[in-house]
Amino acid sequence: MELHFFKYQGTGNDFVIIDNRQHIFPKNDTKLISKLCDRRFGIGGDGLMLLENDNMSDFKMVYFNADGKEGSMCGNGGRCLVAFAHYLGIFKEETTFNAVDGLHFATISGKQVKLKMIDVDKIHQKPNHSFLDTGSPHHVQLVDELEKFDVPKEGKKLRYGIYGESGSNINFVEQKAEDAFRVRTYERGVEDETYSCGTGVTAAALTMFELGKTAAKQIHIETIGGDLIIYFEKHNGKYTNIFLEGPAEQVFKGTITCSI
Repeated sequence: MELHFFKYQGTGNDFVIIDNRQHIFPKNDTKLISKLCDRRFGIGGDGLMLLENDNMSDFKMVYFNADGKEGSMCGNGGRCLVAFAHYLGIFKEETTFNAVDGLHFATISGKQVKLKMIDVDKIHQKPNHSFLDTGSPHHVQLVDELEKFDVPKEGKKLRYGIYGESGSNINFVEQKAEDAFRVRTYERGVEDETYSCGTGVTAAALTMFELGKTAAKQIHIETIGGDLIIYFEKHNGKYTNIFLEGPAEQVFKGTITCSI
């Protein structure tokens, strides 16, 4: 079959996106999804997303990791899908869509997409790292000289060594200023370092506030692929009104022949 696709990226986190409102895509074909995400034998991407109709909101987000398995929430993916829905004319300036972790509100202005994330009730503190769920599970750990740090090696070690087969995303953080941090992430499902991770930088920002490393509630995060901003409030120990903001843009579109 010939499949029409779009390629989007948000701070270097890149995705294959398909308009599946007519239910044309074989969602159970993990081998096909993995091949489409392959950078040598397919289109290439950190994940694949389907935009579908939803009776509760403007559209539904269905996200698959690069290994072909359906994944948990992806923040940069959500921002890219919002940009795609805007391109399709589904909404003008603001939207609500359904994802695996529930409903998300978002706005768009030019290439900037601001996405509301789920509330966070608990950040688990360990001796030298923290763990929390921002729609996906995240390990957050402060390190020195992040630029020289071997993220793929150390991330893989922690991803399997602590969290087993189900795994967690692993984030390494370095403070740059009172309200600014640099983050590098090893993502499960991709099983490598990615240029950026939306739920990961959100987890890092909340953790740095929780640890007292910053008093700011608007935190700037530098990733390999670009800059993101996280906004939040904290009331009675709970993080609410969490927003992830950054650029999302269409890179190219085309057709690919698939064997099914």
